[in-house]
Amino acid sequence: MTELPRPGPGPLSLLAASLLPVAGAFAIASARVGALAVAVELVALGWLVRDVRGTLMRLAFGLVAALGIAVSTWLYAGHDLGEATGAASRILYLVLPGALLLGLIRPSELGDHLGQRLHLPARGVVACTSALQRLEALAEEWETIQRARRSRGLGVDGGPIRRLRGSAGSAFALLVVSLRRTGSMAVAMDARGFAAATDRTWAGAAPWDWRDSLLLLIAVGLGALPWLLSGFSR
Repeated sequence: MTELPRPGPGPLSLLAASLLPVAGAFAIASARVGALAVAVELVALGWLVRDVRGTLMRLAFGLVAALGIAVSTWLYAGHDLGEATGAASRILYLVLPGALLLGLIRPSELGDHLGQRLHLPARGVVACTSALQRLEALAEEWETIQRARRSRGLGVDGGPIRRLRGSAGSAFALLVVSLRRTGSMAVAMDARGFAAATDRTWAGAAPWDWRDSLLLLIAVGLGALPWLLSGFSR
């Protein structure tokens, strides 16, 4: 069977590029170093983005966290704008790789790579892959529940109390549906021998090519960049 070409780097290099820059965030102590590091990080990883809307939605949570840190630092650090900006840049440097790259990681591909490249225990890999796939389906199930409740006149329109009750009812329904689906999945996996199998085959290959090596080098560089900039700025 001919293997289809991948649209970009594999899940392991994407995961490494999301985690390794965290080591550099601890070196950001000034606004100048933080602004330059965030700009370089955005350029170095931004070319991989495919879903702009989803990326902006993920990044919005990081921006809210950075703004909260900036305000609290400005209030409790003597109204020092430089300290506040540096603290906000540190948070942005932490969350930016995840916002840009995590949407590109597919659970099934990640499971194939974890099992074949890192040789992690197959049972744990399959369990984590199944959990991640169920997590992706939660948004669709939430929309389905909302449409079903709205068709029965139980939508979240109206005042704050009605909206709160409607959201609580939808959340409870989502919890019930998730527990049922999880139980069904566990029974199906056990029936197919996932609990007792020792030698397991994998659904797809786990290739590693030049794009993965390039992204890994970029990730290592981003992890070291703030430390280098801090050393030169002294």
